[in-house]
Amino acid sequence: MDEDVTFLARDHILSLEEIVHVAKTFIAMGTKRIRITGGEPLVRKNILWAIEQIANTPGLEELTITTNGSQLYKMAQRLLDAGVSRINISLDTLKADRFHTLTRRDKFQQVIDGIELASKLPFKRLKINSVMLKNHNDDELFDLAQFALDRKMDISFIEEMPLGIITDHNRAATYLSSDDVIETLGSRYELTPSLTTTSGPTRYYQVTGYEHKIGVISPHSHNFCDTCNRVRLTAEGRLLLCLGNEHSKDLKNVLRSPSYCSTPLNSKDHDATALENAIIEALALKPHKHHFNLDEAPQILRFMSATGG
Repeated sequence: MDEDVTFLARDHILSLEEIVHVAKTFIAMGTKRIRITGGEPLVRKNILWAIEQIANTPGLEELTITTNGSQLYKMAQRLLDAGVSRINISLDTLKADRFHTLTRRDKFQQVIDGIELASKLPFKRLKINSVMLKNHNDDELFDLAQFALDRKMDISFIEEMPLGIITDHNRAATYLSSDDVIETLGSRYELTPSLTTTSGPTRYYQVTGYEHKIGVISPHSHNFCDTCNRVRLTAEGRLLLCLGNEHSKDLKNVLRSPSYCSTPLNSKDHDATALENAIIEALALKPHKHHFNLDEAPQILRFMSATGG
């Protein structure tokens, strides 16, 4: 997130009703898995209503939340009750002072308490996501891995994506490849490439002696674009076809056009054909691959906080 953030006016972002309508339309078109992310999705007012609406839509197999963990302690049980199957928690350090430096928030113990509580609830799956930077937090590789494994959670170590212009570190200098991560972890754990495949970009390794897995997400070292089947709806209503490209389709204009709003979005009589056609047109824009280059200025100037992390 940029240091100087200008938040959008409320009427510039989709309402929860609009988000639910888009999600239900995707499900009607055959989508089986949906993830709600942010920013931080759990701070949005009435988010549990939207989660329950989406989770209980016939045809959906799995609803996942990606969160920074700050709201988990008070919301984990309610998320489970609302129909959330999986939770991904972003956590880049287990040191309170470093956590404050990275996040600019003094909520380390609040996050850890939330993770501890969630790990005791019967979610289908919990996972830690950690972005690793050389000489910043790579000294915690073993600690983060063990933290997750001890709590019967998977963990994914992620190569930093060059989104947005930053000044606090040089991305080329702090780049840590997934191969280096696995080599380092392999000095302590016996790692075997997992035969388990998921719908996401993570390459998993089974850890001998443990039920759960260590994974890596490698947008630089092992480009996974050829297997990507994901699209992302931003809070502004743009359907992004790739995080590493600007290809997108404005769905908000469709949702708010007079002809589309002539009947309530949640009405059984509402005809979603125009939205379905817009989604189909957008999918044709999905690019072949992204072109990240650590030695060049970032092509994408938007931050993940604006994209949806």
